[in-house]
Amino acid sequence: MSEPLVNKVAESGLISFDLEEYYPKEKILVFDLKDYLFMGLILKEKDFRADLLAVDWSIYAGANVAITCSADAIIPMWAYMLVASYLQPVAHQIVFGDEQKLISTILLKNLEKVDGSLFADKRVVVKGCGDVAIPETAYVEITNILRPHVKSIMYGEPCSTVPIYKKK
Repeated sequence: MSEPLVNKVAESGLISFDLEEYYPKEKILVFDLKDYLFMGLILKEKDFRADLLAVDWSIYAGANVAITCSADAIIPMWAYMLVASYLQPVAHQIVFGDEQKLISTILLKNLEKVDGSLFADKRVVVKGCGDVAIPETAYVEITNILRPHVKSIMYGEPCSTVPIYKKK
């Protein structure tokens, strides 16, 4: 007779923490000022203001938007502020930077809501693989949140973990 299968992972008391749950759910868009530069180099205020009036801002409705300029040009600070003022009523969140900066910023904001004390004296595995590339900043932040409370932090999957921290 064979012995019943025992799920040792389930019995281990490990808690799996999936950073993908904190990844932005809304559409991610980039507003690039390079498209509004004269000869790809200069921002002309009058033309820029006229161009912004012609933008269909509804395409940014409910989206997370990164405002950037991918051209090697000097952009006055007010230009970013002006774009943000148009986006603010329609966009979900607005960040200065590229798409990766936007994702990192939103992930960190979402992780601020994690109450580390809920994991007091628990053994936590921060999930390491998934369908979405999680920025390094999120792994550092969740370690900062969990470490003061947990018994241990591991990285990976419950069946194969790398130890990160163990309370002495």
